[in-house]
Amino acid sequence: MAVGAYLNFNGNCREAVEFYGKAFDTEPQIMSFGDAPPNPEYPLPDEAKSLVMHARIHVHGSDIMFSDVFPGMPFVVGSNISLSVVTEDLDAIKSAFERLKEGGTIIMDLQETFWSKSYGSLTDKFGVQWQFNYGTGEM
Repeated sequence: MAVGAYLNFNGNCREAVEFYGKAFDTEPQIMSFGDAPPNPEYPLPDEAKSLVMHARIHVHGSDIMFSDVFPGMPFVVGSNISLSVVTEDLDAIKSAFERLKEGGTIIMDLQETFWSKSYGSLTDKFGVQWQFNYGTGEM
């Protein structure tokens, strides 16, 4: 199981990821919201298509992940980081999610997505944001 940092940006994520990639001499992986499979129930606004949905750089054995906030979502500098748990142990994800949600707020309950058989996010009772992803985390 790995725990990594996940940073959010307000429209300038691609620039930040490319900057950090050069700084650490690593090639970033970048997926925009427009690269995701379309969902007719939630049409994607034009201004969101080029924004970064998920990006990753590998730095000295650790992954740092990034995304832009979706248009209209709140963004507060200094509160734009969460911890991301990535593992191929589904029971560990479910257990940690259940424990951390006590007294906290679920942002997205554990569920299947197009990138993971189980993904969820929450803010724990101490205000720390967590993301849980079943799988290797590879795009």
